[in-house]
Parts: sequence; structure tokens; C-alpha cells
Amino acid sequence: MSMAPARQIPILPCRMPAARQDLRTVAIVAHVDHGKTTLVDAMLRQSGALNRGEDAERIMDSNDQERERGITILAKHTVIQWKDTTITIVDTPGHADFGGEVERGLALVDGVVLLVDAAEGPLPQTRFVLRKALEADLPVILVVNKVDRPDAQIDEVVSATEELFLDLDAQDHQLEFPVYYAIGRDGRAGIRPNELADDLAPLLDGILDAVPAPVHDPEHPLQAQIGNLDASPYLGRLGISKIKHGTLRRGDQVAWIKRDGTEAKAKVGELFVTRGLERVPAEEVGPGEIAAIAGFPDIQLGDTLTSIEDPRPLPPITVDEPSLAMTIGVNTSPMAGREGDKLTARMIEARLQQELIGNVSLKVEPTDRPDTWEVHGRGELQLAVLVENMRREGFEMTVGKPRVLTRLTDDGKREEPQEAVTIDTPEEHLGAITQLMAERKGKMLGMGGHGTGWIRLEFRIPARGLIGVRTEFLTLTRGAGMMHSIFDGWAPWAGEIRTRQAGSMVNDRTGKITGYAVIAMQDRGTLFVSVGDEVYEGSVIGENKRAEDLDVNAVRERKVTNIRSATSEELVKIVPPREMTLDQALEFIADDECVEVTPENVRLRKNILNTTERQKAAKQKKRGDAPK
Repeated sequence: MSMAPARQIPILPCRMPAARQDLRTVAIVAHVDHGKTTLVDAMLRQSGALNRGEDAERIMDSNDQERERGITILAKHTVIQWKDTTITIVDTPGHADFGGEVERGLALVDGVVLLVDAAEGPLPQTRFVLRKALEADLPVILVVNKVDRPDAQIDEVVSATEELFLDLDAQDHQLEFPVYYAIGRDGRAGIRPNELADDLAPLLDGILDAVPAPVHDPEHPLQAQIGNLDASPYLGRLGISKIKHGTLRRGDQVAWIKRDGTEAKAKVGELFVTRGLERVPAEEVGPGEIAAIAGFPDIQLGDTLTSIEDPRPLPPITVDEPSLAMTIGVNTSPMAGREGDKLTARMIEARLQQELIGNVSLKVEPTDRPDTWEVHGRGELQLAVLVENMRREGFEMTVGKPRVLTRLTDDGKREEPQEAVTIDTPEEHLGAITQLMAERKGKMLGMGGHGTGWIRLEFRIPARGLIGVRTEFLTLTRGAGMMHSIFDGWAPWAGEIRTRQAGSMVNDRTGKITGYAVIAMQDRGTLFVSVGDEVYEGSVIGENKRAEDLDVNAVRERKVTNIRSATSEELVKIVPPREMTLDQALEFIADDECVEVTPENVRLRKNILNTTERQKAAKQKKRGDAPK
């Protein structure tokens, strides 16, 4: 019996992914003030990326507000050459309010360097950035920085970080992370805290070993997703993208797939790559490289550039939802239009829409007023930075009190965002801080000693309980305490929280502040204005010592008569006013108050300026809130 020959099964060639061994892409992540930017400065200096004599102190913090506040606000990348490998380093913010920048930066990299302070250990933002890195399955290199601090607890910090990995449900392969020790300020690192090299060579070698090379499919069509935005005065908007597959060349025709799914054909105008701190033109960029792309006038974050013949869009970039809201509208005060040149609702709306293009963690919603918008963000600092930028651009605005965003559960119950708060303070302030947090519905979760006269307190508190708390906290601790917080889920509404114990001193007429009036008022509370300042009816000119508001005449002049007074020669000292910054003003204002922001001044005022109408509205509100 003859058998039919067996059917031959064709053997298809196996497409193996290729790796760019000459590239590494890594993000530096940490809590605020743990030394990220200083470490990047040292890497730039030692790799020869800086020109001789160039200042290398916090050189990545190029934004004016970043230098003034001493923090990183925007995620930025630089490129250094180490041995035969090009290392792209993304410097990320450490403040919780700018978590959207961290999430965006992690989308561009293949690994992270996690910095932890040798004395402070893991703090709330450390948890946030590590959680995001583990969710993206990125390899982690732990660097214990500032090991030369006299209060360093190196072994305890490493143990606490290992516990944090376990607490965040890290996979088995993620628990095997290398540990390095460093003094970022001096540019030294090593694998043992007491045996540091004279440079960062051990850490840079460790990055080459632990961070995988970018992997791509040689047969895959072009795929590149916009992970950041920039602008050029000559070329307009630039899209910052990491090439995932394929090669992008100057002049190429590509398919441009936007976040909403619409597709268009476009031409790549110019390509730029980063070399040290400079952006240089390039003819083409390959897989694993980060490039700035020109030629797309309204390109946005999350857009994909891909092949026209075989378009394959990448999933959109997602970030955590906002938890705080604040109104921004047209300046409606009697002094409107005196100091700024951008005053109209159309200008303000256009500027807010422009901010949404490059900041995925913000949202702008309309209100019942056509000249006011509600801006949603991660925290007070993020919103204050936006308002400060607009102020410096010439805008005049009215900014409302920040409020938390709530949600309703399926069974109709109201929930509000919670914050995990970590406080480091001298021991003598323990009682005052515990009382302060308790008044704001905070629950203590833990307390531990540093062994140096300092203690660490951990609380879980409603996010609205933290609005306005930082100034009072610094006063209680005499400027020595440190408070850090981060979003920690949702919980049922905690009831009324009185965030301010004092009332306001409200001026009741228009004019200039007189010394005679200041002498009479300064015993009633703390003033925010100086003699000669111009004010109007409804201006908040100070803080009352009592809980209720106090209407005052701050422009009253002394009656001049020809009768000599017994006290006319009495010397009275005028107390200097408390100058309010924008951040402090947003913390201070009550629900019925707002902040007038102009390029030259920050003024506090009531929402309803007229005294009679304000009193009438307060009575109506009281009647409406009364139990029936």
C-alpha cells in the first residue's frame, strides 16, 4: 500500500528583534530636593558635554520659575557620550503637583535611576515615581544620594526602599535592583558608601549594564509618538518624540494620526537631535533615538507619526486625573487695565487652551459666566505656576480660591481625594502639629524618630484640609519643619473643615492708605498693605485677629484743626506689612474672596465688592443653610 508523500510545511524566517547597543535612555526620578538636577549637572560636566568655563549649576533648570523656586517644573532631556554609548537622560520634576511631567518622561525611556536621600529616605513622591516605573515594567537603579550628610541612615534607607518595592507589588525580577551610593554635588559614586570613586564612572557603567538597549523590529513600519512639546521662534511648534520602529528622515511624507483618531498626510520639515545641551540638525533618526520634529503646526502630545502605506498608531499617553480646581477669569476690579495689556476674555481663553496643548495633566472647563473658566490640576503649586506665567506675559486676571474635585459613587455617596502626608519636624513641635492636622480631619498613621531630635509623622488627610496649611505649618515649626504630600486615593466626604481661624480686614471705600488709618488698624490684626497703596471698596487689606470679617476705613485722614492736641507729639511706630506672594494669597483667601493678579501686583479682594450687597448675600446664604 503506497502512502502519499507528506505535505511540506514552508519554514518562514523568524524575525528577531534588533537592539541598538550604542544607545541608552534613562530617566532620573526622585522626591523633590533629593538631588536629581545636581546629579545630571555632574554627569554633563564629567562626560565633556559642557564647554570649558560654562556654569554647571542646575543648568537643566532653565525656566525662570524653576530657578526662582529651586525646583524642576518641566521634564527635559539631555544627551551625553559615555565610552562608545550615547546616553539620553531625562530630568523629571520631584514635586507631586507636576506628576504629569514624570508620567510623560517615563514614556520616553527604557529605565530609571531612582534617587533617595541618605537621611530622609523614601518620601511620598518617591512612591509615586516608583509606582509609575514598576507599572511600565522599567528596570530601576537605586542611588542613595548625599551619603556625606551627618544624619545619614544609609542601611535604613536601603531597607525602607526595599519595603517600598514590596508594598508596591513589584515583580520578582524587579526586586533584583542594583544599588549605588553617591554625593551628587561632588560628582562621586560607588557600589559601597565608604568607597566612592572620584567620579561617576561606576554609576554610568551601571546604567550601561542595567538599562536595556532600545529594541526594535527592522521590518516594522515607522512608529513615533509625541511625548513632549517645544517651540522654535523660526520653525514654530516642535514635537519631541522617541522613534519606536523604523527611520524618520527630513522631508519624508508620513501619516499623522492625532489623539482623536483622525489621520492626515504631512511632510517632516526639520529634524533635530540633542548633543549635550544643544539641539543640532539631523538628516535622519533611527529607532531608540529622541528627536525634535518640525513641520506639524498644531501637533499635540500623544499624536503618532507612522507609515502612509501601513499606518499603525500607538495607544495614547494617559495620566492621572486632576484633584484640584480653581477659577481664572477677567479682572473685574476698579483698577482693571492699568498694569497689563492682555485683559479680554478671548485672550485668557486662548492662553488657557494653549496651555492644554503641552500640559496633559490640566483640564479647562467652562463656568456659568462667559468670562471665567475653571482650571483643573494636580495641586496648588501647579496652578500657581500657571497663573504666575500668565502674569509675567502681561495678563490681568481674577483667580478664585482652590477647591477639591469630588465624585459620586454608584450608590450616590460623595467622595473626596485624600493625601498621604509625611512631616519631618523637631520633637518640640509634635503637639502643635498633631493638633493642626486633627483640626483638618487628618489621621495619624505612623510616627518614628530620626534619633537626632527630629521625628517623622505620617498622616492621611482630605486634600481640602491641606489648602492653606503650609503657611500655618511653617509658623508652628518656626520654619524648620518639612511637609510633603501626594494623592492617596478617595474616601467618603469628611464633613466641614475650617481651614482658616481668622477673618479678613476689608476696606470700605476707595482711596490711598493713610498712616493715620494704619496706626488705628494695626492693633486689630496683620496688614498686607503699606501707606500710600491705592485700594478700593471690597479690598482685603489684612487679617483680622478674630474669626469674623472687619470692615475698616483704611483711607481715613486726620482732621486738621488749630487746636493743639496733648498727644500730637507722641511717636507711634508703624509695623511693616506682611507682603503676600501669589502662592500665599491663594492659600489665605476664603470662599467669598479672590485674588486680583496683574503684572505688577497681587491684591486680595472680596467677590462682591459693595459692602451692602456683600452683607445682603451673607444673610441670604445663612438663611439658605439654616435647617428647615
